[in-house]
Amino acid sequence: MSKPEPILVCVAWPYANGSLHLGHVAGSLLPPDIFARYHRMKGSKVLMVSGSDCHGTPIMVQAEKAGITPAQLVEKFNAEHKQSLQQLGVQFDLFTATSTENHKKWVQDIFTVHKKLGYLVEREGKGTYCPKDKRFLPDRYVEGTCPHCANRQARGDQCDKCGKTLDPIDLKNPKCKTCGATPETRPTKHFYFTLPKFEPRLKEWLKDKAYWRPNTINFTNNWLKEGLQDRAITRDLSWGIPIPLAGYEDKRIYVWYEAVCGYLTASVEWAQAHGKPDAWKDWWLNPDTKSFYFLGKDNIPFHTIIWPAMLMGYSEGLLKEKKLPRALNLPYNVPANEFLTLSGQQFSKSRGIGIQLPDILSKFDPDTIRYYLSANMPEDKDADWSWDDFVAKINDELVGIYGNYVHRVLSFTQNHYGVIPDRDAPTTRQLEVLDKIRETAGYAAQFIELCEFKKALRQVMALAQYGNKYVDDMAPWALVKKDRKACGTALNLGLQLVKALAILMQPFLPFAAQRIWESLGEPGKVAEASWETALEDIPAGRKLPVPKILFEKIDPARLAEKPAAAAPTAPTPAAKPNNVVPFEDFQKLDLRVGKVLSVEPHPKADKLYVLKVDIGNGETRQLVAGMRAHYKAEELLGKHVALIVNLAPANIRGVESQGMLFGADDGSVVSVLLPDKPGLKVGAKIR
Repeated sequence: MSKPEPILVCVAWPYANGSLHLGHVAGSLLPPDIFARYHRMKGSKVLMVSGSDCHGTPIMVQAEKAGITPAQLVEKFNAEHKQSLQQLGVQFDLFTATSTENHKKWVQDIFTVHKKLGYLVEREGKGTYCPKDKRFLPDRYVEGTCPHCANRQARGDQCDKCGKTLDPIDLKNPKCKTCGATPETRPTKHFYFTLPKFEPRLKEWLKDKAYWRPNTINFTNNWLKEGLQDRAITRDLSWGIPIPLAGYEDKRIYVWYEAVCGYLTASVEWAQAHGKPDAWKDWWLNPDTKSFYFLGKDNIPFHTIIWPAMLMGYSEGLLKEKKLPRALNLPYNVPANEFLTLSGQQFSKSRGIGIQLPDILSKFDPDTIRYYLSANMPEDKDADWSWDDFVAKINDELVGIYGNYVHRVLSFTQNHYGVIPDRDAPTTRQLEVLDKIRETAGYAAQFIELCEFKKALRQVMALAQYGNKYVDDMAPWALVKKDRKACGTALNLGLQLVKALAILMQPFLPFAAQRIWESLGEPGKVAEASWETALEDIPAGRKLPVPKILFEKIDPARLAEKPAAAAPTAPTPAAKPNNVVPFEDFQKLDLRVGKVLSVEPHPKADKLYVLKVDIGNGETRQLVAGMRAHYKAEELLGKHVALIVNLAPANIRGVESQGMLFGADDGSVVSVLLPDKPGLKVGAKIR
């Protein structure tokens, strides 16, 4: 058997401006953990690295809101990220931060090499300056209308609606995010990365990437078709990595350039921490190594165009200076995921949409979260988190199929034999169990290696379903009374299937897999077993402990305790509970009476309505509301409703929503406020 290839698993760096949410987990944190766990079991040499992205304007914006320094903010959330990931079972070899001295040193060296080769050029450009705040504004401090799709909530760096990268000066009707003033355009000097110089090399490198996911290829090709442009890589900031040149003390290297360097710098930091300073080269200079980059689709061009170009330029400089024997490895695969949505809206820290990871971990078993996100992973299209579906999948599948099979075999065997029974010559029917295990292990391995995790999980769950049928067919409760030896053989094979389910499910459900492993009396950790162990005979005679129930069913009534869909993402000196809205904030809401003129299904979301609402004075608003599961269209049509009219427009699954219905949700029932006072006028303000 050939030696497994070394695997470098690079995980997108979440911003340290708030708690991790389930969008991060489904998009870029859980998939690489499944992938790395599997490859460790296959015997591959694996290095999985990431960390908190500590620079950039999201950090500065959130720190200002919280009244603390950026350094204090990132320290808090880096520690929280590590804790949440550990609780969820996401196993990094190193989860660091871009605020380390090691990262700073390497980024500045990459900057210096690029500049020396002419890949960084200084030129005067235009910057957005706030006359009221008296400072140049970072990209995310400017908001306005996208010039490409007319989204009125575009940021100065990117439009979330159409995905276009932007410059603040491109925005129409720009506003300063902190004070609302209209910024001015003023000249300022910056360094630009000459990306077009790498276009021929990038196109050549991309020729054999047909195995990439379609969304990754499409995003990349669209950038190339539009023509690559020089990109500014410095900003007028005080927070970030200093430019290693005199006279630039008031500028910093911008986050999009330095953050992607973290995959390399983290590998170096890991090697140094293990007392082997050159060990990083096993993953970056070994031609047999395959590097996989896991991220959300909004980060694709940074990893398929910008970072490869940066690596090409850096390698060129180091090879000329004879500091490297060969070029640094470029990405082998970039399995980017689509978005996880909540009632059709994209999870977003900045807009407060999402379910925070620390919150949901405090209420549910981590493996139940991992299972639902694995089964509902947005690999090829956006996926929606649904609480009802979460309960159904956990109760019907994880508990009803997987947990049920494991517990019924373990408990029956322990009760009637106390040990793993001997296996006599099995029947043809029983030999099918071994074939089924072998087949499932092969297919699951194939799908995981292709980063098709949902398909791999379905294979393992199908094996559990097969196991339930096998037990029903063998009927050990009857067989043990007639032929104890034959029953022992049947149970021995049933236990081998349990063992296989522990091993094959370990990448997905590490905690449950370990509990099964211990219930079989197996020593050590299941994560350290080889994948092929699933095919090995289970030894007879070993004493079986009393098994524990793997999972408890979720009572649908517990949905009333579900985590809040949106909560504050930064610490404040006087923090309030997540479920409490301060009265002074409530007073800011402009609540009006509206009349529903039309109710149509959302074209891209089966849980959403698109409503046209008359709000008086001849003005009609379009609203997107997640009410299809709670109201029939005719129950809303023509009704007076309460709506919030002073919210910024939001794009929800491709449809603009210009307000929000006002109602209540107790976790199981959603009710819209329907004002019915006689003589109530459309447009009247609700006080």
